[in-house]
Amino acid sequence: MGMMMGNSGEEGLGPLSEINVTPLVDVMLVLLIIFMVTAPMLQRSVDVQLPKVESGTDARDQNTIVTIDRQNRLYLNQRRVHPDLLGKRLNEILATRRNPFVFLRADEAVSYGRVMMVMNEIKQAGVEQVGLVTEPPARKRKR
Repeated sequence: MGMMMGNSGEEGLGPLSEINVTPLVDVMLVLLIIFMVTAPMLQRSVDVQLPKVESGTDARDQNTIVTIDRQNRLYLNQRRVHPDLLGKRLNEILATRRNPFVFLRADEAVSYGRVMMVMNEIKQAGVEQVGLVTEPPARKRKR
């Protein structure tokens, strides 16, 4: 008499093999939590307080952004750049584009004159279209 394998004792059934997915689910949940925690950190940019206006431009979809922070430091795509090199760096980045477009983000504490000087540097680099980035004001709740 041979030994039978299986749940019900029926002849002809082979060994029952099931994959235990519990460890896989545990690992996937841990990875999901790690990605949820780290994803907001990857989107960190230069910290500026943008002016709040009703109509403005959103720069999230563009990849050429010039930023002036509260201390009047210049950044090109989140990398600090010397003011004398801004035009050269823009030429390098925008050389292959047909319609170069640059977003300009400036902290609200930066003087108007400084913003205009940087905008002039951008225009001298051959960029005809400059978008000024703002934030929408906080909506007031109706009572």
